[in-house]
Amino acid sequence: MFCEKAVELIRELHRMTDGQLPAFNEDGVRQVLQEMEALYEQNQADVNEAKSVGRADLIPSIKLRHCCLLRNQRCVVAYLYDRLLRIRALRWEYGSVLPANIRFHMSAEEVQWFGQYKKSLASFMRSIGGEEGLDITQDMKPPKSLYIQVRCLKDHGEFEIDDGTVILLKKNSQHFLPRWKCEQLIRQGVLEHVMS
Repeated sequence: MFCEKAVELIRELHRMTDGQLPAFNEDGVRQVLQEMEALYEQNQADVNEAKSVGRADLIPSIKLRHCCLLRNQRCVVAYLYDRLLRIRALRWEYGSVLPANIRFHMSAEEVQWFGQYKKSLASFMRSIGGEEGLDITQDMKPPKSLYIQVRCLKDHGEFEIDDGTVILLKKNSQHFLPRWKCEQLIRQGVLEHVMS
């Protein structure tokens, strides 16, 4: 049946919860594109026959295939666009370095798009807020306090804060740090916020 593979791509995304990125379904996209190519070629042949021989009985089937082509096109574009929105949200959630398990689910083109988006966002942040720029990815929620208690989940090495103090982040060590300095490490899974 026409358009089933395209609709399955949309269902695949719909099954995933927000914030999750399913593996890129390259086979599904390829099958939809092949179906579109076959529909287009059949339409071209029928249009040529309808023009040359004057067969008006082919027009309904031409219109049906054309509607299927448009639906497949909308489904593929919706699939790709939804994935880009999810990847853009991951940049805000995880920062400029995505975990390997998420990068594994991305196509090469999506990785390239993520790199370009990351550069554009960094360029924008440098252009606002004076000489040093303004990191708009920090404090996604208004902080209740400027300093927080954190526990290190894995060895990370040395970490320098604004006053020049160097802190060694070793597994299971706890520190009282400025929120804005450790928010990125919390998102990356290096630190966890200890609720008192």
